[in-house]
Amino acid sequence: MGAVTFMRRAVLALFTLGAGYAHAASSVLIWPIDPVLEADQQASALWLENRGTETANLQIRVFGWSQNGYEEQYQNQRDVIGSPPVAKIEPGQKQLVRLTRTKDVPPGQELAYRIIIDEIPSAQPPSAEGGKTAAAIRFQMRYSVPLFAYGAGLWSKEDSTRQRDPKGIGLPQLTWRTVAVDGRPYVEVRNQGAVHARLTDVAIKQGGQNKPLAEGLLGYVLPGAVMRWPAPGGLAGDSALQVRVNGGAQVQSITPAK
Repeated sequence: MGAVTFMRRAVLALFTLGAGYAHAASSVLIWPIDPVLEADQQASALWLENRGTETANLQIRVFGWSQNGYEEQYQNQRDVIGSPPVAKIEPGQKQLVRLTRTKDVPPGQELAYRIIIDEIPSAQPPSAEGGKTAAAIRFQMRYSVPLFAYGAGLWSKEDSTRQRDPKGIGLPQLTWRTVAVDGRPYVEVRNQGAVHARLTDVAIKQGGQNKPLAEGLLGYVLPGAVMRWPAPGGLAGDSALQVRVNGGAQVQSITPAK
């Protein structure tokens, strides 16, 4: 997969007198989409490029990321710092964000973070033709990029430019089951491995038919966590969950929970 933006749109409505129209803000390209901090790295790089037609004013924050109660949790932290914390990027220009760790990760562990990049909207609405102030709906963009940091003796992301100890590779260890919550079926995935699992192209196979849960990204399951997603109804006990894990070349079947 190439450089892709992960975004959630929050609508900022500016209500004034005059005509109304929808106004698109900047579009930011982010790469790499899966930055890491290896055990021997003090810093890593994230690039932002403004592909839009307006100046992009961005706020960059790094949060601790965990999963609890089947929900994503974000915590303030100072173990990894993004610099600069605020960036002004003109159309067609790029900005380097340096991700620097301030403390080591314990040996053999993976820690997860989320880089949240928020667009800071313009203070004033644009003017319409004839000098009248327009009522505009601007789209404030939020980009969310996962970041994983590793302690000594553990690695996960393949990198042909680095020498690796094969014994240090971390793999997710996944099991799954179906559960009913308030009468609705869910797929529940548990990860007892040392590193995260990124789940894409997920489907339930039953009776020779595939019932897709997600054609793209379903979500992540961090080490030691359990996550749930809505499932199609009418699932029997002989169902199989098929998924692509961490961008692997092949879709695989996950072991059913005992």
